[in-house]
Amino acid sequence: MSTSVKSMATTGQRGDKGGGRVVFGVAGVILAASFLFMRTPVHETPAPTPTAAVIDYDPCCAYPCENQGICMSKPDRNYTCDCTGTGYYGTNCEIPTWSTAIKTKLKPDPEWLHTFITSHSWLWAIINRIPFIHKRLMTYVYLSRGDLVDSPPTYESEHSYITLNAYYNESFYARTLPPVPEHCPTPMGVKGPKEYPDVDELIKKVFLRREFIPEPHDTNVLFQYYAQHFTHQFFRTDYKKGPHLTKGTGGVDVSNIYGLTEQDRRALRSGVDGKLRTQKINGEDFPPYLKDVPGISMDYPPHIPIPEEGKFALGHPFFALLPGLFAYATIWVREHNRVCDELVKVHPDWDDERIYQTARLIIIGEVIKITIEDYVQHLSQYNLRLTFEPELTHGTRFQYHNRIHAEFNHLYHWHPLIPDTLNVSGTDYAIMDMAYSTAPVFKHGLDEFIHSMVNSRAGALTSRNHAHALYPVLKKVIENGRELRFQGVNAYRRRFGMVPFTSFEDMTGETELAAILEEMYGDIEAVEYYVGLLAERPGPSITPLTMVNIGGPWSVKGLLANPICSPRYWKPSTFGGEEGFNIIKTASLEKLFCLNMKGSCESIGFKVPQGTP
Repeated sequence: MSTSVKSMATTGQRGDKGGGRVVFGVAGVILAASFLFMRTPVHETPAPTPTAAVIDYDPCCAYPCENQGICMSKPDRNYTCDCTGTGYYGTNCEIPTWSTAIKTKLKPDPEWLHTFITSHSWLWAIINRIPFIHKRLMTYVYLSRGDLVDSPPTYESEHSYITLNAYYNESFYARTLPPVPEHCPTPMGVKGPKEYPDVDELIKKVFLRREFIPEPHDTNVLFQYYAQHFTHQFFRTDYKKGPHLTKGTGGVDVSNIYGLTEQDRRALRSGVDGKLRTQKINGEDFPPYLKDVPGISMDYPPHIPIPEEGKFALGHPFFALLPGLFAYATIWVREHNRVCDELVKVHPDWDDERIYQTARLIIIGEVIKITIEDYVQHLSQYNLRLTFEPELTHGTRFQYHNRIHAEFNHLYHWHPLIPDTLNVSGTDYAIMDMAYSTAPVFKHGLDEFIHSMVNSRAGALTSRNHAHALYPVLKKVIENGRELRFQGVNAYRRRFGMVPFTSFEDMTGETELAAILEEMYGDIEAVEYYVGLLAERPGPSITPLTMVNIGGPWSVKGLLANPICSPRYWKPSTFGGEEGFNIIKTASLEKLFCLNMKGSCESIGFKVPQGTP
């Protein structure tokens, strides 16, 4: 009986297009249905059969428990698996209950589903025009993605088991999977070499750019900078204390625009009509100079001479160090002040505080809408039209609580997107030419700099495409992952319902890189998390499939769990009435720029214009 049920629940391989999952005999369906409404029996997990070989390490290092079962080691170097709530039972939580077997059989393979959503454009064009079907699909996207993120969080980086710190100590990044137990035979438990591959050799052979590989979906540098500007509001690692700690909050708080602390937020306010401080430079509004805003601290390196007229006070201490981030910061400051003007027209009786607080709520709404409908839409390359409709989760099981996960932060090091140079009005700027300086923005003008980002191709998010100038940054990323003892990339594929890679060629899709990785790691189960994410063969999205399917749930949960999306917030009165509500509902990337640029704003989007070389 158990053998047949287990085979029934076996996950399809990559070549299975999902069709076999939904074909059942009538008799099988009737038999299975009779179990659906029965309470799942409680199964005693039998003691594991003693093995002939005596091990002298924690047996949980071998990850014997399947299907998210929890391994608990015993004093005699044995273990038990806690299968509670997994839908499986048996020594290693390997046997599905009837209801789990049926659900698994009916559930489409993630890779097949992803391919389906990114193809058949004619079909999706029809579906996108049928409101009730489209809303059902968007509800499914919100809930199915959100369900993959544990709430409340269960792990943090200092323990490989559940602690209250994971929930109450918000200075920790949460963890989706616990760290590899300490004192295991190998860094990945029992698989692979006893030491990590040499980090410098790994970078040179697997990561460094031979020649620039452009992103194949025509992605531009405006997209690359949006990703960096948006995510740095919640990726705020406290590197002085360790890569497992954060100075940020649990999600989209627009602290990258307004400041992380109340002291910073107060310092950046003008005190008039709810607006932020600005100054006029060449007839346009820009953020104020740092010297004019007491109390604000920015991350200008002390060893680099930067004139006072080149230092600006912004909501994020890093954003004045790169011209692309400074351009986004400027646009959002202008947008906040524009929204304040609109609110003053409708509510001339409101004081500075209420205008400011309401505008901040509207800006959060704009950020989330643009992120879902412009940024994630382009990132995923879905033919399903993604929409920001928080009301779809109201009255459902969705939970309005979020924590940023260390694995999400680690995943989002997308340095291959950065090209070696950026051409602005005929002048080529190398990466380091633009570091610690906003000069290109003022030399060429903000509008011209924005158009240069639109017209410049980003790099492909793949192996062997990291710029050499970013070598030290990449090295630190890999070292941090090792310090945090992340489990291997296959562990994360299993956790998010994907078929694990079966070989190095299966992962990379080619032989040369596969051979290099096999020589370094020896076992596909030993491939490090970040290495596997970037070494994976390209897919139909901007990122490889694993990155889409594990990053997507964290993204959706973080966006939709924002308090403004909850039933008590999501109403016109929260945003100053219908006028403020409509600012959110009609927001777009193009509109954001066009309403806040001095000149023309043609072709604003995350793709280079057609015909761009």
